[in-house]
Order: sequence, then structure tokens, then C-alpha cells
Amino acid sequence: MNALLAHLGMSLRLHFRNRMALLYGYLFPVVFLIAFYVLYRHERVPLLRHMGELLTVAVLGGACFGLPTTLVGERERGVWRRYRLTPVPTWAFVLGTVGARALLLATAGLLQLGLALGLGMTFPAHPGALAVAFAFTCFAFLGLGLVLAALADTVPAVQALGQCLFLPMLIIGGVAVPLAALPDWAQHVSAFFPGRYAVEAIQAAVNGRGLEGARFSLLALGLTGVAGCLAGAKLFRWDAQQRFRSVPGKAWLVVAFGAWIAVGIVAEIRGRIAVPADAEATPHPAAPAATPAPAAAPNPVAVAPAASPVPAATPPPTLPLRPPPPPPVWAKITAADWDALDYRLPPDHGIVAPIAAADEEPDDFLRAEIDRVRAGLATWSPGVDGDALYCVRNLLYVAAVPDAIQLPAERHLPRVVYQYLLDSYPRGELTQILTYIAQHPVEGPVVDSIAELGIEGAVGDVMLVRERAYFYALKFLGRLTGKLED
Repeated sequence: MNALLAHLGMSLRLHFRNRMALLYGYLFPVVFLIAFYVLYRHERVPLLRHMGELLTVAVLGGACFGLPTTLVGERERGVWRRYRLTPVPTWAFVLGTVGARALLLATAGLLQLGLALGLGMTFPAHPGALAVAFAFTCFAFLGLGLVLAALADTVPAVQALGQCLFLPMLIIGGVAVPLAALPDWAQHVSAFFPGRYAVEAIQAAVNGRGLEGARFSLLALGLTGVAGCLAGAKLFRWDAQQRFRSVPGKAWLVVAFGAWIAVGIVAEIRGRIAVPADAEATPHPAAPAATPAPAAAPNPVAVAPAASPVPAATPPPTLPLRPPPPPPVWAKITAADWDALDYRLPPDHGIVAPIAAADEEPDDFLRAEIDRVRAGLATWSPGVDGDALYCVRNLLYVAAVPDAIQLPAERHLPRVVYQYLLDSYPRGELTQILTYIAQHPVEGPVVDSIAELGIEGAVGDVMLVRERAYFYALKFLGRLTGKLED
């Protein structure tokens, strides 16, 4: 134990004497934080929805580059060969190096968290859960760092291998790019990257349900960490002269990366990948296809023998009348239905389903975009072609899509949509339709792009769009019925 603590202390001292290590370990995460702050500066609570991504990036940098660079660099200089001559067990040296890196990651994470709080972010909802999620994330990626150190023969090889994992995890692994912004195929691919589960676990602790909402993610990170540490230990090398191609037991790499594949397969089986299903393209049940008229029944008079002339006064055959169309499904909605709904919703000034105040004017750079949407609603096909329920639901997506992809206009477009609905539908009918939509939030196809209205960007997560449309249906309904203040 004394040897472990001594090596841990020495590793920390060497790190803080290395200016480049300090630069990569602390400046790199801070640069990401500032970039995210500038990119999402329009959000009411800065950085709250992105701490999972930011903290994961900090851990990834230390694991994919910091730890393996330290191990391989010391091995190249012959440090580990000299360690082998001491009576101290191998695990003490390795654990001391890994433990030092874990402490450095913790300080980098605290630095990011402190800066985010200083920039206006609210305190995490579950601080204890955040510590647990961050620890699992460090464990998973430090295990990956041990595997990279075993694979690389030189420090430049570490950089190359690290980039091969770091960049895909950032771009399509759900780390730097939000999952909702990824196309369907990338959402499936991201299920096989541990970065996705790190972001989900940390974000659940920051503004979600805590550990209760991160069980699968923590399990995935734990399995990834165990597999990586096991493979890294089995492939560990003391001597720089021993190249990886000559190391026995390369099958342990299957264990390390097989854990990623196993987690992805389980995620797919359990349906944790939210992408549009084929059923989304089916017509809404409220707008069934027109029922064909039944064939006319044979008229006894008309089937007389051909040789017998038909008197001129014979009346023409009578065709059965087509039954009247059934009333729309929302026609039976009553006041008891909208009174029974739950109006405990995210606040209008929050980051989920926001609505600008009536006297809040958009910035000049947004005004033209909002006016373009307002002018285009009257001719926008999904909002005018179809029955009332279909059109109203699609108009709610005009408010939901910008909110889901966090566009600057997200606060002002809901009020534009609400006013358009008031101008286009009788108040009583609109109340019934919105109530039906709130009662059946997963019915009908989803509009995940409103590019025809001049708003670029599409949402990959259909359930996210449905959720925001549900919130707006309730917010509009609450204003119509007096349940909510405007």
C-alpha cells in the first residue's frame, strides 16, 4: 500500500510539472465548454442540457490520450523496465498511474462544472448521482486507455489510435453532437459507442431522474470498464523492445471491444434507440379513407325478360343512399375531458417548450425568420391539406421542431402558431381537438422538418418531437380554457 501511495503521489507531481499535460488536461475541456456556451447562448439556463457532453469530452481526452501517452512514453524511456526490477507488484504501479489519472479527470470535471455554474447554469439536480455517473464514465474510459496503451508501440501511435476512437465518438457517438440531431443510421451506430451512455448517465444526474434514469447506461459503462481493464492487464508490456505484434493473447481485444458490441445489441433488442418506425408513415386513424359506395342492389323491375318492353312510365332504379360520414373522433370531447388533464408543465421561460411573453419582441436577426414562418402557414401543405385533427397536430410540430433542435426562434414560433390556430378554427372546435391530441400524444405521423417554412434542421428523435408537441397542445389548451395564464 505504501508503494501504491508513493507511486500515486509521484505520478501527480510529474503531471503538474508537465506544461503540455496541463494544457491538454485542463485547457482542452475549457475550450469545449466555451464553444458550447457560444453555440447555445440563447438557452435560458446556459449549458444545463449539455453537461453530459462536456464532462464526457473531458474524460475522453484524458483516457484516449493522457493515460496511454503516459504509459507508452514511460515504457519507451525504460521506466517500466526498471519498475520490474523492484519488489513492488505490477498492479501497484499500474493502479498508481491509473489512480493519478482518475484524480486529474475529477479535477478537470470540477473545473468545468465550476465554470458552468459561474456562467449561469443552475446546480445539478442530483449531485450524488452525478458523482456516481462521472466515476462510472472515468472507469469505462480509463479501461479503454489501458487497451490503447497495450496496442500502441510508440507515442505517435497512441495519438493515431486515440483519434480513431475519439473523433467517431464525438461525431456519431452522441458526445459532441446531440443524439436528436443525428440521422437514423447514426443513432443505431451510437448504441455501440460507450460515449453515448456516458452522456446519458451524466445528463440524467444533471437535469433528469438521477440514477433511476441511468441504470442501463451505468451498466453499459461498468461492463465496458471491466472488459477494458481485463484486456489491458492481460496485454500489459514492460519493455519497449517488445512489439505488440509479438505479444501473445491478442484475443483479449475481442473481450474489450466485444463488450461494446454486446451493449449495442442489447440496446437494440430493448428498443432504446428512438428512431421513426415504419408505422409513423401510416395515416392518422382520425382520417380514414373514404368508404366506397356499396354496389347497387339488383332491381326486380330491371331484370324483366329482354323480350318484354319496359313501359315508359316505369320509374328508374333507386340506388341506396351512402351513409353519412361518422363524426370526427374529437367531437365527443367534453369539458370533463380537458379538466382531467395534467397541466403541470415546464414553465414558459424554461428550456423545454418555451413560449415568449406577449410583450417580448424577437431580436432583429430573428424577426425576418419568424415573419417568413407566419406568412407561410396559410399555404403550408401539412397544415392545410387534410382534416382538422391532422392539420392542427402538424401545426403543433411547427412549434415543437425548433424547440427539439434548440433553434433561436424556438421561443417565438409557439405564439405564432397559437395565434394562427385561433384565427383558423372555432374556439370550441380547437379546444376539443387539442384535448384529443393531449389524450393521444403518440398517434399519427410526425413532421420532423419544417424546411418548407424556412426553418432548417431535422430532428432524429421522433419521441422528442412528440413530447414537445404534447407540451404545446396542453399549453395552448390551458390558455383556451383558462387553466393557464397567458
